[in-house]
Amino acid sequence: MYRCAVLSSYAGNTMEGEQLQVLNPWRLKSLEEWMQKTSVTLTQVNGQRKYGGPPLGWSGPAPGPGCEVFISQIPRDVYEDRLIPLFQSIGTLYEFRLMMNFSGQNRGFAYAKYGDQVTALSAVMTLNQYRLAEGARLTVRRSTEKRQLRLGDLPANVSEPELLMVLRMFSEGVDDVMLKVGGPKGREVVAIVQYSSHYAASMAKKILVQAFKKQYAICITVRWLSHSTKSKHVEEAKPDKGTLTPPGLKPLPKPFITSPHLKPPPSLHNVPTHIAPQPFIRAVGRPTTQPGDGLVPQDAVSQLQWLCEMNKLGAPRYETRFHHTGPDGFLYFAYKVLIPALPIPLYGCVQILPGTSAHAMKGEIHRATAEHVLKTICKASNRRGF
Repeated sequence: MYRCAVLSSYAGNTMEGEQLQVLNPWRLKSLEEWMQKTSVTLTQVNGQRKYGGPPLGWSGPAPGPGCEVFISQIPRDVYEDRLIPLFQSIGTLYEFRLMMNFSGQNRGFAYAKYGDQVTALSAVMTLNQYRLAEGARLTVRRSTEKRQLRLGDLPANVSEPELLMVLRMFSEGVDDVMLKVGGPKGREVVAIVQYSSHYAASMAKKILVQAFKKQYAICITVRWLSHSTKSKHVEEAKPDKGTLTPPGLKPLPKPFITSPHLKPPPSLHNVPTHIAPQPFIRAVGRPTTQPGDGLVPQDAVSQLQWLCEMNKLGAPRYETRFHHTGPDGFLYFAYKVLIPALPIPLYGCVQILPGTSAHAMKGEIHRATAEHVLKTICKASNRRGF
């Protein structure tokens, strides 16, 4: 554990005078005092200092992909006592990792992980180019969070179960292994290894070459799996089963995408006449309603909930992920809405303008998604004559 030994953590054969030139004792003292005051625990492992993952008091599952931001241009003597409170001002941090040198300086970059994608996106929009007291400006952007490694030059007789067992012995967080045969002559055995997190994959990347060489006296190659640099001779790995993007969704999504086989159940008969497909979205953010009719709630999320309850369809469940930022500044989110009584989920994509807070943006995403789903259900209902 990395607690109150910050000032004495630097060790080795560096001269004392050289150390003082590298480290700022006042900044280190400030870090130590902040740790004592806040009871924060930092753990130093393999060249990085980590907070949380999860932090004390965290409830719920670990965040999925898209919840982490990459921070660069950090002055070398700025530490967690200033960075963590800054990024906590956006939302609750699940984890914060500051990359460190052996000298005790940071390496100029860090990773902050939040509980959801919207909060992470809010951190990018709020803190990118944030100016520190020293005059330096932080660069904050979405983390690529690579989780797949490509292992090459493997023995021809290796099997997936055997390799999976070996990898789990050498590294943590191995989820799955897929063997491929590729290369110009179709003779190279390649493994695509899926890890549970970017951290686990990056730690494995550092040790696997030496581990295989020491244990089995073979030289393998290990690199990140990149879709842009995959060899055309190697078969593509299977897509992630947990993706929210429906089959056929292009990089620039259409207004909404749903299956032509969607058939609403026969009980779908209580669709109010004022939720008609054509005039439904008359203005941005304003569903068309008849004031004072008392039939349905005024906002789209409550309308969808009401519709599902009236027709005994089950409560809708929303899953969303950030897709891209358009040239006009709109933020695009892919969604998947699961309504228990419908045979398949409803997929699509919505666009919103950046909000003032992560909470406001979450609400706007759900509102826009509910509008799309209502419009889709109404069109399907009208086609069937309900």
